[in-house]
Amino acid sequence: MKFSKIKETCLYVHDLEKAKAFYHGLLALPVISYVEGKHIFFRAGSSVLLCFDPDDSKTKTSPPPHYAEGKQHFAFEVAMADYADVKAEIESKGIAIIDRVVWSSGRESFYFNDWEGNILEVLPDAGIWE
Repeated sequence: MKFSKIKETCLYVHDLEKAKAFYHGLLALPVISYVEGKHIFFRAGSSVLLCFDPDDSKTKTSPPPHYAEGKQHFAFEVAMADYADVKAEIESKGIAIIDRVVWSSGRESFYFNDWEGNILEVLPDAGIWE
């Protein structure tokens, strides 16, 4: 099989309004769909960030029930030329950088939390996995 990419990434959050305030309000991800008490979906480039209320999604019959607990992780990719600006903008919005890693390639990525404690990462579009 030759998958071209991961199309969707899913988080489970207990407050969809806070998800909207953080991912749309602070990170400027466009809202694709919002169903109160169920989910909110955001566009992130050519990918989609799905945020489900786990209390609702674990009782679904179709699509199959799904949920998670604890700190979840995913990474945003940005153009190498935009990396420093994105990092500065995250900090200017009062979002604390909680870690910075320089990978064996010499490229850096940085980590920060959303309001619920999920671990988010920003990395450049080249050099981390090559």
